[in-house]
Amino acid sequence: MLVDSIFETSSILNKLGTTILLVEQNARMALQVANRGYVIETGTISLSGSAEQLRADESVQKAYLGITYHAA
Repeated sequence: MLVDSIFETSSILNKLGTTILLVEQNARMALQVANRGYVIETGTISLSGSAEQLRADESVQKAYLGITYHAA
């Protein structure tokens, strides 16, 4: 319930134009409210882009969004 409240508040602040830094392990939820995202691995930014770009990135989908692809 607390996580939902945090994401709801983050979404409202985003719509008001307020910049916030959200550090979150739930990439799926974070990319729903974010304009931009950064993937940090072992303390280094390994990937960045708009939330839309990251949601569409196959490596992000596999590693962080739980989306898998099967060969046809």
